Amino acid sequence: MPDTDTKSPDLPPWFDGKKINEGVFCKHYMAEKRLLCVDGTFFTPKGRMADETDLKQDIYSKLEPYVTSGLARKADSLVEALRLAAYIREYKPMDDKVFLENGALFLDGTFRADTDHIPVLSRFPVRYNPDAPWPQKWQDFLHELLEPEDIMTLQEFIGYCFLPTNKAQKMMIIKGNGGEGKSVVGAVLTHLFGVNAKDGSIGKISENPFARADLEHIHLLIDDDMRMDALKQTNYVKSLVTAQGKVDLEKKGKQSYQGYVYARLLAFSNGNLKALYDRSDGFYRRQLILTCLDRRRSRRDDPNLASKLIAEKEGIFLWAWDGLKRLHLNGYRFTESDKARKNRLMAQAENNNVISFLRSQGYIRFDPEYSLSVREAYAVYRFWCEENAIAPLSSRSFSDYLQSNMTALGLKFDYHCMNAAGRRVRGYKGMAATLSLGDIKPHLRASPDAEKRGE
Repeated sequence: MPDTDTKSPDLPPWFDGKKINEGVFCKHYMAEKRLLCVDGTFFTPKGRMADETDLKQDIYSKLEPYVTSGLARKADSLVEALRLAAYIREYKPMDDKVFLENGALFLDGTFRADTDHIPVLSRFPVRYNPDAPWPQKWQDFLHELLEPEDIMTLQEFIGYCFLPTNKAQKMMIIKGNGGEGKSVVGAVLTHLFGVNAKDGSIGKISENPFARADLEHIHLLIDDDMRMDALKQTNYVKSLVTAQGKVDLEKKGKQSYQGYVYARLLAFSNGNLKALYDRSDGFYRRQLILTCLDRRRSRRDDPNLASKLIAEKEGIFLWAWDGLKRLHLNGYRFTESDKARKNRLMAQAENNNVISFLRSQGYIRFDPEYSLSVREAYAVYRFWCEENAIAPLSSRSFSDYLQSNMTALGLKFDYHCMNAAGRRVRGYKGMAATLSLGDIKPHLRASPDAEKRGE
């Protein structure tokens, strides 16, 4: 360390020959790096600083010529000082543009190349090149993976993930039997989105109250192998898909706070996303479910396919951008094939056999002139379950579904329905049993196990 009371002109302005002036250091460092701090996270013109190790190492290297002891501690201290000096209360996401390596691309098609000095929440590791070659290998791969109309849905969804918004309120599941190559999509997107994408688990989001905070400032969560366990609760997942403003976030050992979370969920799976208790339409209508085409027996897998597709990322970005523009013009309503719609209905029916029961024949009929008591309706349902070797849901789950869908089913709840014994009880107007009382009599008293099931 220089042994002088007079500051040398060769010394940086934040060092007086004996000690570091933290305030001056922070001021100069922020001006040099264009640094901002939002909710404890640093942002630069390159986007979110995913790993602060690089920041600490850079500060360490600046201090090394002047500090001879406690260098690591001093670097840590300056990082914390920068966190305060660069703090801003809010940096609202901008959903009309996407920041790329060489500039900003606006939804109206305008491109500005002079944005490399602006601190941004996210910048994607791909250049905007309007003359980029058409990504033919990517197209060939997708046409072996999905139906043509489902490719349009995927195109819109990938483009949608570039904007920090949840306007469309959808997540996507791509399912197959295995070996189709669906995980290659995730590998390509990881390179296309960089630090703005994250590998994770939808199951963890549903179980861990701290998981949402980990997705702050992330554009895309990729669940490469979705767990088949039914989600015990779905409120965290649904709130992520639909959030259009600040949400309550919580980190371990810290006070909860309000932050923006706009991470879209993309899962690859061998089956449907199931909920243990939530059988509502709201849970399923938020899902886009695409199914992979059967793998051709003659197909020879290319171990270098992902690398070849990543080489086309400039063209893939233009392809996804076209999907985003189409989605935007369509009011953020996705192109959805009949097959994808049926997938969603089948997923809901698979998780709620009451739907299949109501669509069955020979057990009930819908007629505005008739009524059926709550108890008798549940007994008919249990009889149907027995004949189809299906475990019945609880009477509460059964009733909850009917009451939530009375308008669609043409039913009306009534406290004065006449039951088979001639007494007035709670029931539903608009439906009748086509079975005799003798058929359903053994099921008129629900067993304790059946009452607990699904609750």
